[in-house]
Amino acid sequence: MRTVPDHIARPQYVIDGEVTPAPPRAPRHDAGTIERMRKAGRLARQVLDAALGAVKPGLSTDELDAIGHAKCIELGVYPSPLQYMGFPRSICTSVNEVICHGIPGRRMIMDGDIINIDVTIFVDGVHGDCSETVYVGTPDAESKRLVEATFEAMWAGIESVRPGRPINVIGRAISKIAKREKLGIVREFAGHGIGEWFQQPPDIVHYVERKVEHRMLPGMTFTIEPMLNLGTAACVLLDDDWTAVTYDGLRSAQFEHTILVTEDGYEVLTAGEGEPWFRRVASS
Repeated sequence: MRTVPDHIARPQYVIDGEVTPAPPRAPRHDAGTIERMRKAGRLARQVLDAALGAVKPGLSTDELDAIGHAKCIELGVYPSPLQYMGFPRSICTSVNEVICHGIPGRRMIMDGDIINIDVTIFVDGVHGDCSETVYVGTPDAESKRLVEATFEAMWAGIESVRPGRPINVIGRAISKIAKREKLGIVREFAGHGIGEWFQQPPDIVHYVERKVEHRMLPGMTFTIEPMLNLGTAACVLLDDDWTAVTYDGLRSAQFEHTILVTEDGYEVLTAGEGEPWFRRVASS
């Protein structure tokens, strides 16, 4: 594991060695907490941009982890995945058939690959979370279709956010894009509430869920992070107990933002500037 200087505040699970249960209901944050969440989202985005900007053929996923970790230290934030339930790295790197939670290591990224980088940081007592899938060099047509559709699906989910609406409208909006493109929607992993806990209620599923357990209310913060596959939606968990891969070995893509429900809509707390990275990488 990479080291973090002592002056950078750690989340509780790093200090105690175990994750305390989140509250059973989705909290509505006060103005002070919302400002802290805005800061966390902004800094998480800076870490993600640093890692995405370094993507190129011949780089190992461990080298990308080193870049993300160094940016966290520079900004004075703690990389939330590090030591979360035993996770050994500071970011997640998911290449091609890896759906999510890929552990950075010796795998080299190659021209034609796609890679998702997932960043969560902890600062001022709260977490900010975002991810993006980019092309490594020149993408093939099916990879381009998958990544473009997953990006569109995430935004369809985000644009459905309104106070008072049932949370399942998010999955319905995402499902329309996936159905149109004949892509599998991963069901084993979901978006989630985020704030003082890395993960807390509500769960944000990305498929059609008829049961309504929560409604969106101003002050809620959660992630929207659809994972779409070129083939079957089924996945397999590898022996490291973290890395999830597609059952059929075909490619998977994911995009993620942290969202605040406002009085009249939503605010994207982890928004980047300009074109998304996958479009910049693809055209370079």
